[in-house]
Amino acid sequence: MDEPRSTLDPIATAQVDELIDELRQNYLVAVVTHAMHQAARVSQKTAFLHLGNLVEYGETGTVFANPTDPRTESYITGRIG
Repeated sequence: MDEPRSTLDPIATAQVDELIDELRQNYLVAVVTHAMHQAARVSQKTAFLHLGNLVEYGETGTVFANPTDPRTESYITGRIG
Protein backbone atom coordinates (compact mmCIF):
# COMPACT_ATOMS: atom_id res chain seq x y z
CA MET A 1 0.00 0.00 0.00
CA ASP A 2 1.40 3.36 -0.98
CA GLU A 3 0.38 6.14 1.41
CA PRO A 4 -2.92 4.36 2.22
CA ARG A 5 -4.28 7.09 4.44
CA SER A 6 -3.08 10.18 2.65
CA THR A 7 -5.68 13.00 2.83
CA LEU A 8 -8.23 10.87 4.71
CA ASP A 9 -10.41 12.08 7.54
CA PRO A 10 -9.98 10.51 11.02
CA ILE A 11 -12.82 8.00 10.56
CA ALA A 12 -11.51 6.73 7.22
CA THR A 13 -7.98 6.64 8.65
CA ALA A 14 -9.13 4.40 11.49
CA GLN A 15 -10.86 2.13 8.98
CA VAL A 16 -7.68 1.79 6.92
CA ASP A 17 -5.69 0.98 10.07
CA GLU A 18 -8.28 -1.68 11.00
CA LEU A 19 -8.10 -3.16 7.49
CA ILE A 20 -4.31 -3.39 7.71
CA ASP A 21 -4.64 -5.14 11.06
CA GLU A 22 -7.15 -7.62 9.63
CA LEU A 23 -5.11 -8.33 6.50
CA ARG A 24 -1.89 -8.97 8.37
CA GLN A 25 -3.50 -11.95 10.09
CA ASN A 26 -3.14 -13.85 6.78
CA TYR A 27 -0.90 -11.71 4.58
CA LEU A 28 2.27 -9.71 4.62
CA VAL A 29 1.21 -6.09 4.26
CA ALA A 30 3.85 -3.65 3.08
CA VAL A 31 3.00 0.01 3.64
CA VAL A 32 4.98 2.92 2.26
CA THR A 33 4.26 6.08 4.22
CA HIS A 34 5.62 9.36 5.46
CA ALA A 35 3.16 9.25 8.37
CA MET A 36 5.44 8.25 11.24
CA HIS A 37 2.56 7.96 13.71
CA GLN A 38 0.78 5.47 11.43
CA ALA A 39 3.94 3.46 10.83
CA ALA A 40 4.62 3.26 14.55
CA ARG A 41 1.03 2.27 15.30
CA VAL A 42 0.24 -0.37 12.66
CA SER A 43 3.55 -1.98 11.76
CA GLN A 44 5.49 -4.84 13.26
CA LYS A 45 8.68 -4.29 11.27
CA THR A 46 10.05 -1.05 9.88
CA ALA A 47 12.51 -0.34 7.10
CA PHE A 48 13.95 3.14 6.63
CA LEU A 49 15.21 3.93 3.15
CA HIS A 50 17.10 7.11 2.36
CA LEU A 51 18.17 8.19 -1.13
CA GLY A 52 17.43 4.71 -2.45
CA ASN A 53 19.45 2.87 0.18
CA LEU A 54 18.25 0.69 3.03
CA VAL A 55 19.50 2.46 6.15
CA GLU A 56 17.83 0.47 8.90
CA TYR A 57 15.45 -2.46 9.32
CA GLY A 58 14.05 -4.10 12.42
CA GLU A 59 11.23 -4.38 14.93
CA THR A 60 9.15 -1.21 14.80
CA GLY A 61 9.45 -0.51 18.52
CA THR A 62 13.22 -0.75 18.37
CA VAL A 63 13.62 1.33 15.22
CA PHE A 64 11.43 4.12 16.61
CA ALA A 65 12.68 4.05 20.21
CA ASN A 66 16.34 3.25 19.69
CA PRO A 67 17.45 3.63 16.06
CA THR A 68 20.99 2.50 15.32
CA ASP A 69 21.66 4.97 12.51
CA PRO A 70 21.65 8.74 13.10
CA ARG A 71 19.84 9.28 9.77
CA THR A 72 16.93 7.18 11.02
CA GLU A 73 16.71 9.19 14.22
CA SER A 74 16.88 12.44 12.26
CA TYR A 75 14.00 11.35 10.02
CA ILE A 76 11.82 10.04 12.84
CA THR A 77 12.28 13.23 14.84
CA GLY A 78 11.63 15.46 11.82
CA ARG A 79 15.10 16.97 11.45
CA ILE A 80 15.36 15.63 7.88
CA GLY A 81 12.70 14.67 5.34
